Amino acid sequence: MRALLIDQKDTVAVVVEPVNAGDEIRYAQPDGTEKTVKALEAVPVFHKVAVCAMKKGQAVVKYGEHIGAAAMDIQPGQHVHVHNVESVREAL
Repeated sequence: MRALLIDQKDTVAVVVEPVNAGDEIRYAQPDGTEKTVKALEAVPVFHKVAVCAMKKGQAVVKYGEHIGAAAMDIQPGQHVHVHNVESVREAL
C-alpha cells in the first residue's frame, strides 16, 4: 500500500512514501477493495494524489470533508497541493 484513502467520498489519497512519475500507487478503499492510479508526476511523502478527475471549481475531498476547490482541471494521478487547490469558504 502506497497511499491511504479514508472515506469513500474522497477524491484524493495521501501517499505514505515518496512517489515518482510513472509509479503505480495502490490504495485500499474503505470497503477493503484495492485500486491503483498511475502517478503523472512526483508526489512527496504525505502529500495528496488525485484518485479521480476533478473539474475546475469542483470540491477536493479528503477524510470525507471538502478541503478546497480545484483551481484547474485535475487528472487522476496528479499531485494535489496548493498549486492546484484554492480555499473556499462554505456556508455554515
